Amino acid sequence: MQPHPGADQYVVAPRRPRRRSSAPLALLFALLTAIVGAAGVIRAANERTANVERIEGLDEILVAVDGPAVNYLLIGSDSREGSDPNAADFGGIGDTGAVQGRRSDTIMILRQEKDGNGAALMSIPRDLLVTIAGSGKQDRINSAYNNGADVLAATVTQEFGIPINHVVDIDFFGFKELVDAVGGTTICFEYVTRDLNSGLAQEPGCNLLDGVQALAYARSRHYEEFRDGDWRKDPTADLGRIGRQQAFISTIVNATLAKLQSDPFLASELIDAVSSSVRIDAGLDPIGAAGTLRKAFSTGLATYQLDVRGDDFNGKSILRLNDSSQPVLDYFRGIGPLPVVAVEE
Repeated sequence: MQPHPGADQYVVAPRRPRRRSSAPLALLFALLTAIVGAAGVIRAANERTANVERIEGLDEILVAVDGPAVNYLLIGSDSREGSDPNAADFGGIGDTGAVQGRRSDTIMILRQEKDGNGAALMSIPRDLLVTIAGSGKQDRINSAYNNGADVLAATVTQEFGIPINHVVDIDFFGFKELVDAVGGTTICFEYVTRDLNSGLAQEPGCNLLDGVQALAYARSRHYEEFRDGDWRKDPTADLGRIGRQQAFISTIVNATLAKLQSDPFLASELIDAVSSSVRIDAGLDPIGAAGTLRKAFSTGLATYQLDVRGDDFNGKSILRLNDSSQPVLDYFRGIGPLPVVAVEE
């Protein structure tokens, strides 16, 4: 293989031992129902998930489910609270000195038909210019989360007209621990790939990523491939990252469902995975939601990206919506059909 500059700067993080830990409910929903067939298991699952932290202040924001679908606001926080200086990826994440408080590194809307006959995922770019709910100020949408999940949820509804029924919030550490809980996931790379900012470093081939490596992949906004003797950066930046995140979610859900069929003991471990890294709204019942989401994911997950354009605002690089995004938004608003631009994973 042709040598690539800077290769000695990267050390692929060692495989961490599998352990019981936290997991984002967005994915866990699709996994729990594989093992809740017996009343005793359901009781045990209810007892464990009862300890998940609930997000306060959402009562006036969330909308009661009244229609054929349920909308979940999925928030990936870049909080550094609890970061470990000895962790393999500490250099790429940092601590609260690098980023204070919480910002929404990833924002997605998961629409699930109440009868379980389909699910769709729409990503909202973090740099999209919006008016922040309650302030009247225009800023990037990821800044809304600085004031709480309730402000972000209210901003999504105010700006896009999308009713939010439930909220699921997970930080960096919960994401890593989910991946470790299911034994990692395989991602294929055509070229030597890196991201100097997130710590991503992969050789060509289909590689099993642990939690640290998967987070570096999912966070990558400066994605580079070594092609024809030179490093070539993905020019789509955050939009390219959105595509990789959506593909990653589909991959890990499908792989985990397959593992559950061959390894029934994994089910108990996944139930234990609901812990302090995940926060959900007070009205969300993880076990009750599991059945329809499991069915919905099994029939395929339609993924969408909003059509946006780059611009500047008050000295910041931002994104603005293009009119062609309206069919996608209308579907998530509940007033339009499933757009034909969907990509089935």
